[in-house]
Amino acid sequence: MAKARALDKRRRSIANIRKITKTMELVSTAQFRRAMERAVAAGDYAERLARLVADLSNSGLEGASPLLAKRESKKRAILLVLTANRGMCGGYNSGVLRTATARLDELRAEYGEVELDVSGKRGISFLKYRSYEIARGFERFDHKPTYDQVLEIADDYLDRYATGEVDRIDVAYCKFGSLSKQFPVAETLLPFSETRDDSKGVSERSRTEYEFLPSPESVLEEVVPNAFRVNMFKRFLDAAVGEQIARMTAMKAATDNADSMISTLTATYNRARQSQITNEIIEVVSGASALK
Repeated sequence: MAKARALDKRRRSIANIRKITKTMELVSTAQFRRAMERAVAAGDYAERLARLVADLSNSGLEGASPLLAKRESKKRAILLVLTANRGMCGGYNSGVLRTATARLDELRAEYGEVELDVSGKRGISFLKYRSYEIARGFERFDHKPTYDQVLEIADDYLDRYATGEVDRIDVAYCKFGSLSKQFPVAETLLPFSETRDDSKGVSERSRTEYEFLPSPESVLEEVVPNAFRVNMFKRFLDAAVGEQIARMTAMKAATDNADSMISTLTATYNRARQSQITNEIIEVVSGASALK
């Protein structure tokens, strides 16, 4: 009977875990839908701004804005890493961190001095454990980052880049493509000359002549910084969507595994219980026979 009781106790324990994983799966599904709606809505705007900046840069206006001009100096760079505050999301954090450490090595080889900024408790704890020096850590971003939260960091980066304190700004995060396509990437945010997708070639719009009123400098002073802010915000939204998808997938797999284990333990418990009942019947019959 002890074996059957142990099996039943283990089965009930797994059933309790299944309730937790199923609940987390449902919560992640709801959060994913809201996060995806925000990411898709911001994506079109960010893409259009990025194309406009690329067109302006290809039109020969690199010198009209310090954010468009190519930097000859390579004194200092910044790498921003976007991870989650919580775990239980499969390989989401580990994938981003592998990509981030690889890009960090590349930047150190090219620039020498690299400032490492990390968003998310998981990334901060991992990199500190690996003895990486973190300049700034951000733990306030959850599954619903706001534009105002990102704006504070973006404006700081813009000021430091415009004054020449920083020559390059990269970000490592999980890029959202679709429900079945998310992957960790490392991209360059500044200078804008490094953000263009050369695989698509120069578009017809890039050869369009623009007329600026009152001046190119005044227009670019407004458009280019906003493009950077929106692009950076889009990265935070993508990271939030990727985290929820990864957690939703991981919790669904855990729930399915729990169902399989419960089914196996139930069958094993039934066989053990049946065997014990049979033995008890044999003992009763044997005892009755001995009394005759």
